[in-house]
Amino acid sequence: MDNPDAAAGMPGDVPPAGADDDVRALEAVEQHHAAMLKRLDALATALIHAVTAGNAVAEHDAHEVLVEWCETDLVPHALAEEGPLYGGAGRTPEARLLVAALLAEHQVIVGVIEELRRSSGVEGAVAAGTLRGLVGMHLRTENRVLLPFVVEHPDLSLASAVGGLEELVGESHIHRGGAGSGTSV
Repeated sequence: MDNPDAAAGMPGDVPPAGADDDVRALEAVEQHHAAMLKRLDALATALIHAVTAGNAVAEHDAHEVLVEWCETDLVPHALAEEGPLYGGAGRTPEARLLVAALLAEHQVIVGVIEELRRSSGVEGAVAAGTLRGLVGMHLRTENRVLLPFVVEHPDLSLASAVGGLEELVGESHIHRGGAGSGTSV
């Protein structure tokens, strides 16, 4: 860009159309990520505590609930991200490697879920703890690097990328009417 001040924005500049929608979409995705991490932490902790206590019934129940949550929430969330959210950013030279790394992390997360599915006892507890840490790191990278990049990039729209995707913004955000302007985010 020839004018560095134009890229940074000058005081008093009017934000581009859709900027408010992108900010609301960013908040919705970050809130959904926080809720996912809170739920994953609770489920992993329940499994770890059941194993530590030697309570086979509680371990079985906690294991089943955690695996089910992974299948019905975590994996669909990851797959939804791989569509328009990762796709748009991945076509830019600046974010191509970041998106490749995030996609590779999705594969590792799926591998840990498979390990969790077939494990029990201490191995199951270790898989649950590993999953919790890996997903936390992954979502922090999205929140701190990918999402701000998409919001700030002039050719990308976070609101459009996540529009109507309950897996990315959470069910309550979709049903609240989203980001306004008739959009679903």
